[in-house]
Amino acid sequence: MKQKILLAAIIFSITSLSLHAQDSTDIKNLSLQDAINLSIQNSYQLKASEARIEQATAVLKQANDTKLPNASVSGSYLTTPVLSFKTKAFGSANADSTGGGKGSSNVNQAMYGIFNVSLPIYSGGRIRYGIESAKYLQQAVMLDAQNDKESVILNTINAYTNLYKAAVTVKVVKENLQQSLQRDSVLSRLEQNGLLARNDLLKAQLQSSNIELSVLDAENNQKIANVNMNLMLGLPEQTMLLIDSSNFEKNISLKNLEDYEQLALQNRKDIMAWAFRKKAATSGIAAAKAEMYPSIALTGGYIAADIPHFITITNAINIGVGIKYDLGSLWKTKAKIMQAQAREKEITANEAQLDDAVRLRVNQDYENYLLSQKKIEVYEKAVAQAIENYRITKNKYDNNLVNTADLLDANLSVLQSKINLAVGKADVLLAYNKLLATAGLISAQ
Repeated sequence: MKQKILLAAIIFSITSLSLHAQDSTDIKNLSLQDAINLSIQNSYQLKASEARIEQATAVLKQANDTKLPNASVSGSYLTTPVLSFKTKAFGSANADSTGGGKGSSNVNQAMYGIFNVSLPIYSGGRIRYGIESAKYLQQAVMLDAQNDKESVILNTINAYTNLYKAAVTVKVVKENLQQSLQRDSVLSRLEQNGLLARNDLLKAQLQSSNIELSVLDAENNQKIANVNMNLMLGLPEQTMLLIDSSNFEKNISLKNLEDYEQLALQNRKDIMAWAFRKKAATSGIAAAKAEMYPSIALTGGYIAADIPHFITITNAINIGVGIKYDLGSLWKTKAKIMQAQAREKEITANEAQLDDAVRLRVNQDYENYLLSQKKIEVYEKAVAQAIENYRITKNKYDNNLVNTADLLDANLSVLQSKINLAVGKADVLLAYNKLLATAGLISAQ
């Protein structure tokens, strides 16, 4: 009797602590879609993806800027030792008496300013292919961000499922503990009346204690899953999340395996990203080859200079066409072309490897989903069998045909079968969403 009162007091304490904790924290009803929306909004992974998109956009802008004219301004003020020039260019003020026109001037400073403008007209395609490559890489990075988004969605569903599993396990084990305590109360009265051996009562009470430990473990797992979910969603860590169990009761319409394979090859963002990277590599090869061609640009400039006592230049404007050809490119470009071609081959191989990996993953996820569905059928039968077995064992126990150990074993079978069924239903939803993620469809559901 004392042990029964002690166990009841412990359960009351656990319940009171749980209620107190709930009173001191926020409680939030959380649907699966709400969880997905919050995780996308607060994901650091997606924020990093946005930063990479901004970086790729800046690289593309930089590539486009190469089409714009280049302009430069320079000027100097120079002081030099005194230089004396003697020439006829300085006029009659210093002319000799013979009229030879010879003169001289001392120069010790000079000032000049130069403004140059150059507009590229032809560069062998380097500018065009550089822009193409940057554009393809930007599109690849944007697809990577979408792929990261799908990963965040799947991780959220996984965390949501784990929290549901933890919550339903706590619920089932607590219900079983309550039943076990009620049974202990009945057995205790029998033992007091001399109708039950004390050893059998102790066995029953030991099982209640083990179930109580299971409750503590299950509640601890629930708390950890709850904190993990809060961190993913950007919520305060102590927020108590209440899972909507209706998400795990939905009917699922499954396509054929071949359909999922084709959908994966068409919709996977990482496959699309590799395709754009391959295009960028092809443009890189063309850009490397373009270095073997000359560059032509429209040029213009303005020069102003003042050298006191010597020369003054104003409004010196020049316009023309400039050609530049690096002869060294004839033998230096070959290595760059080889590097670009090797990069294209590597991307092609990675693309083919990903294609095979996706096909295999689709098959695995498809079979795993079918397996999870079949397990549900087995779990449902197991629950019905365990309940019926417990009923029969209980009748036999009441008629002294089986001992207490048999009754306890039958009770544990009911508990385990109920937990397996609840967890199995969550696994079905998770397996289906993994299949959708592999097929590139999880963000479109």
